[in-house]
Formats: sequence, structure tokens, C-alpha cells
Amino acid sequence: MASPARSNHVWVGAETGLLKGINLQKKQATNYKLGDVAPGRQDAVTAMCWADPYESEIFVGCLDGSVRLFSTEKGKFTETQDCVGGEGAFCGLAWLDSALITCVESGLLKVWRNNPSENMEIQVGPGVCRMRQDPGQPQRVATGGKENCLKVWDLQQPQEPVFRAKNVRNDWLDLRVPIWDRDMQFLPGSEKIVTCTGHHQVRLYDPSSPQRRPVLETTFGEYPLTALSLTPDANAVVVGSSRGDVAVIDLRQGRLVKCLKGFAGSVRAIQCHPALPLVASCGLDRFLRIHNLEHKRLEQKVYLKSRLNCLLLTSREKWENEDPGPPAALQSDLKEEEEDEIWDSMEVVTTKRKAAPQPSSAGGPGKPPKDKGLKKQKRKRAES
Repeated sequence: MASPARSNHVWVGAETGLLKGINLQKKQATNYKLGDVAPGRQDAVTAMCWADPYESEIFVGCLDGSVRLFSTEKGKFTETQDCVGGEGAFCGLAWLDSALITCVESGLLKVWRNNPSENMEIQVGPGVCRMRQDPGQPQRVATGGKENCLKVWDLQQPQEPVFRAKNVRNDWLDLRVPIWDRDMQFLPGSEKIVTCTGHHQVRLYDPSSPQRRPVLETTFGEYPLTALSLTPDANAVVVGSSRGDVAVIDLRQGRLVKCLKGFAGSVRAIQCHPALPLVASCGLDRFLRIHNLEHKRLEQKVYLKSRLNCLLLTSREKWENEDPGPPAALQSDLKEEEEDEIWDSMEVVTTKRKAAPQPSSAGGPGKPPKDKGLKKQKRKRAES
């Protein structure tokens, strides 16, 4: 009998160090952690990837430098590998021929093989924000970051990048345009790469052309773009910003197609379904959202109690044909140690008991003393 974890549609990594599995049909969310010890901030999940094409295992990269292997078949973590090297959090994970590929913010890209003597290290430059693997050519990865232009690396020939992007020309004031690539993705069936930047630009590069600058560039909004994902037909890209703005941008004409509503915080991860017109997103407002790309409709909205960093969307189709089980409201297998961070950070305020009123010398408790002289004057006036 398959594990209930296998039926989850979305996997989300949280800042609290928990891996969360969400079954959208049953409206259930389940937490998974390593061992019996409550996870902490040092275990925050910063990167995730599938460990096989059958989506039976997930690599989970944590802030403490460990990469944990989660089995969706068994519904638990099965292995932990220490991948400490460089500085900063993981900004990308990938899997190639039984080897794990990691990249950290300081720019150390490393290939971890079964034989430690065969491990390989590449310095891709500091300030890395994201590393992405090319699904069509798994030996190729792209990196980019703050003042670190887009580069494409062939791990079979790692001496030099096979493509190094060139910064755009100076602006109309003849000032240098700063570099800040936040996310990127390879277009299937071609060598083109789309990126989004911290200066709200969307750019399309074509390494097959002699031009190293973008072949297409457009802007969206006024806030840093933090994540992107290609639509199923690869003709458009869904981008999200640090303000919570999400939009679909056409890559053929560079124009805004539509905006998706309902966000309230910085978007950290976006992923489109490979076949269905659905896009999943999560971020700092602690919600997982599923939008329909055709109708712009918000299909699902799940509150997961923790700030969310990354997600994986299963490629299964025909969700509506799956057995949802007995109807139930959204259930969340949340433990006491994962209570809302707001309550954990609130200061306990104690109030002092109010002293009881002291009885006065005359007139009973709480009453002002009577003035005897005033009483005598009233009596004399009455007698006269």
C-alpha cells in the first residue's frame, strides 16, 4: 500500500525547518521532520528538487548545510548528507547521474559524488541568488546573482562557462545599470534562458546567437522580482515580486498578459504545472496558492502557519479523478513546537493587582469624610 505522502500534490519548504505536504483534493496539510527533535531556524529549508524522474524522492537543502533525502513512498526522511562548503544558504539543488549538485550564496558550486575523491568544485562568483538546471541538458546549469551576471556552465567542461551574459548598455543618463539576477529558467527545446531581476526587469537571452546581451527585455511593476516559472506552452513566464505582485509576461512580444490577484506578501517560489493551466506560489505571507492561468481564478488557498521559501509541484494530471476521501475541512498536522511565530515572539506582560480601597475615618469604606462644621451651620439656619 502506497504511503499517504505519495498522494500529496504540492511540497513546500518552510523557514521553521519543516517539509509540508499538501493534498489539494483531501484538503489536508501534513508536516514532516527529521527525527523527534523539534526543528529550528538553523534547519530552515532554502532549496528543494526532485531526486528522480518518478518524483518518489525529494532533496531538501537546509540552512545548516545539510541535504536531506525524503521518500514520498515511505513518507519520511531516509538519509542526510553533510554538504557544508562556502558561505550562505543553498540557492539551488540539482541531480545528475547519481551525483548531487549544490550551490551556495558565496558562489561555490559543488558536485557531490559517491566517491569523495571525485567531487568537483566550481567558483561561479559571489552574491549568487539562484542556480537552475537545464531539463533538456541536465549537465548544464545556470547561475546569477547580485553583480554576478547570468552564466551557463557545462559540468562536463567546468573550466569556463559556456555562456557569459553581458550587462545591458548604460541608461539614458549614461549611468551603468546594476546587475541583480534573482531567478532564471531554461526554455525547453532551445538554448534560450529567461531571467527576472531585482530591478523589476524580465530578460530573455539566446546563447545560440552572437549577442550576449538580452534579445528581449521588459519591466513589470516597481519592486524587485523574486521568482519566475515558465507556462506549460513556454510562450510566457509567470513572475512574482517582493511586494506580492504576480503577473504573466508574454516572451514573444514582451508585454503584460494578465495579473494574478490575492497576494499579501513577498513571493519566494513559483512553479507552473507542466501540462495543466495551474501555477503554485508561496511566500512570506504563509499561504500556498493555486491559480488557474486561463481564468486568473484562485483555485486553492492554504494557510500553512510558517513563512515559506520554496515549493515543488507534482507533475501528475487529472487531479479531479483522484479519490478525495471523506470530505473534511483543511486539516493541518501542526505540532505545538510549530505554533505561530507571532505568539512565540510576544513578550509576556504581567499586571499588578489593584489595591483594595481603604476604609475612611467616617462615612464608611470608599466614602469621603463628613464635614461636621458644615452640618452644624445647616442646622442653625433651619432653626432660625
